[in-house]
Amino acid sequence: QVQLVESGGGLVQSGGSLRLSCAASGIICRLYNMGWYRQAPGKQRELVAAITAGGRSNYDAFVKGRFTISRDNAKNTVYLQMISLKPEDTAVYFCNAELSPRANYWGKGTLVTVSS
Repeated sequence: QVQLVESGGGLVQSGGSLRLSCAASGIICRLYNMGWYRQAPGKQRELVAAITAGGRSNYDAFVKGRFTISRDNAKNTVYLQMISLKPEDTAVYFCNAELSPRANYWGKGTLVTVSS
């Protein structure tokens, strides 16, 4: 059974930092395209950052330069380091693992709240 468990969310002041973790079981992260998505209240879920199985990363323009996605193969965990957080970053952050349309998995999310 595949599980993606996010952690590291919380309440932080504007300008602060957080590191989110996505611990995977049932899959080998390095073989998957891994992504962090977020969904703010009343908005659609959007891609924040992704890292391919080959190690290439890409970012939404709004977070580029502030967020960094990384992967620890030994721990089978993907991280999202977030700095210079803004109130607009407030959302539930979800971890995603995709190998194919049929092998596409989601975590339950972790809430990030940035106060002004």
